[in-house]
Amino acid sequence: MYILIMLYHFVLIQSEERSGNPSDSMKGLYCRLNDSEEVKFVIQETDVPATLGDHQVKVQVKGCALSPVDVKLFNDLKLQRDTAPVGREIVGTVRQVGPKVSFFQPDDEVVGILSLDTEVSGLCSTVTIHEQLLVPKPEKVSWVSAAGAVRDGLRAYTALHTLAHMAVGQTLLVLDGASPFGVLSIQLAHYHGVKVLATAHSQDDQKFLEQLRPSVARVIGVWDAKVDLAESCLEETGGLGVDIVLDAGVKLYEEEPEAQQPLQLPHKHDIITLLGVGGHWVTMEHNLQLDPPDAHSLFLKAASLSFLNDEVWTASTARQGRYLHILRDVMDKLSTGTFRPLLEDPVPLYEATVSMEMVQKRQVRKRVVVQL
Repeated sequence: MYILIMLYHFVLIQSEERSGNPSDSMKGLYCRLNDSEEVKFVIQETDVPATLGDHQVKVQVKGCALSPVDVKLFNDLKLQRDTAPVGREIVGTVRQVGPKVSFFQPDDEVVGILSLDTEVSGLCSTVTIHEQLLVPKPEKVSWVSAAGAVRDGLRAYTALHTLAHMAVGQTLLVLDGASPFGVLSIQLAHYHGVKVLATAHSQDDQKFLEQLRPSVARVIGVWDAKVDLAESCLEETGGLGVDIVLDAGVKLYEEEPEAQQPLQLPHKHDIITLLGVGGHWVTMEHNLQLDPPDAHSLFLKAASLSFLNDEVWTASTARQGRYLHILRDVMDKLSTGTFRPLLEDPVPLYEATVSMEMVQKRQVRKRVVVQL
């Protein structure tokens, strides 16, 4: 309950002077829920305040990355609305700043993530955003790369540094390593001297990951039914197990309908088995349930379990400085070539609705960026 209260608090602290201001109208992409809870994406008019708040910045959007809309999170935070804006990872040029803005000036190139309570789609031609949700975009980084890497980079930093306390010489297992998040996690871990194992969900994924050597020490093709994930990891680590596991979802029960397993998800028992003493398991499975025997196994290994929710950074101002430091470091690693995000070819605005439907259904494997 405390976490929900803390997360909900950002609705109060991130919004600034939204009422009573004259506004400009423009079109953006929004998602709408129907009675069957099916998400539908529509282009509609929206009002953007013409008068900026003290610490707000007006940004002319040059690119916007598309990520699935987490409807359940909106409901958990009591943000139920008729429509929710789509596209929050933006990059663009500052056009106007509020009277108390100190970080930016007009014509600065910036990148950031719109807050969950925003009423404006990132696919609008201009958006208003709090200055403390933006960082400068390096000159050498393209608009598309900056927009496409900012969330996955934030998620990789949160998982490996904040939650798992990654250190040189450790062994990391990245499940679904050929995903946009998996690729940046591999690159970040290799940069810090971590040995990386990665799973591939198809033959194409396996070929792609093998091209990343030496960043990836071993590719485990879980698409092959003969391959045992836990056995492969224990073999690679001399029976000691891996130090960090980043999952992409897990199988909670021994037998589930195949329709509910579009990818080769590992069972939670397999992850606990391959986890080493003092290891860290970072999960993206928000419905994860551990039975007493599972918890006892983690206890015997002195292992930890963390839930990866990168939205938590905007929930409290206490860690705002660290959040901005992470975003700046992501941009720095893009400019030096340490990060090489996995991107689709940029799509024009008129294809945004179709592209977003594919992203929501997870029918694309690379990060989609709309170029404005």
